[in-house]
Amino acid sequence: MITLRKAQDRGHANHGWLDSWHSFSFAGYQDNNHVHFGPLRVINEDRVAAGQGFGSHPHRDMEIISYVLEGELEHKDNMGNGSIIKPGNVQRMSAGTGVVHSEYNPSAQNGVHFLQIWIIPNKAAPASYEEKTFPEEDKRGKLRLVASGTGENGSVTINQDAKLYIGLFDDAETTTLKINPERLVYVHVARGTVTVNGQKLQAGDAAKLRAESAVTLSEGTGAEVLVFDLPQLQ
Repeated sequence: MITLRKAQDRGHANHGWLDSWHSFSFAGYQDNNHVHFGPLRVINEDRVAAGQGFGSHPHRDMEIISYVLEGELEHKDNMGNGSIIKPGNVQRMSAGTGVVHSEYNPSAQNGVHFLQIWIIPNKAAPASYEEKTFPEEDKRGKLRLVASGTGENGSVTINQDAKLYIGLFDDAETTTLKINPERLVYVHVARGTVTVNGQKLQAGDAAKLRAESAVTLSEGTGAEVLVFDLPQLQ
């Protein structure tokens, strides 16, 4: 079973310095039909103006992944980490029992466009940080595993039995990912257009897959796609 969610049906908040689209209930956007999908709790598509950002604020009990699409994002936290996240980088921060961090756009001229993803952890763990680069050639015409509960294939490690793949698709490029039909799959199109199991999706659109044995991506035009393989929460 495939359920589509169009980009314009997401929650939206424009604060001037921040333009944000929420795939799930977040802050002032509350939707009982879209609180989470398995342990996937947040996908916020954020655009932050030049020189602006999120001041220091706390998190706990959440796996937080940041993925920059355009521009740069500066991260600092109370664990002593500091980094400029660029396109192709995947940043993972396990909030654990508590962490304080800030996120800023360090550019004085250009905006930054990124996805912030929250995944509910399946165990308590200390706060920690990890960042890795996945070059375009690793994602071109295929799905590259970038986050997993095991850290396999060089992915960043999260505290949940979930996997995140990212792929880039144009023209005849296609791939099929086999999945356990007892699990959930969430496909988010970050940009461009792509066909998912026969359904055409555009930037910001999503597809929720239940009881499916495979997900096939094809007919992409400038497509950058995130695919989440998720357990069902008990």
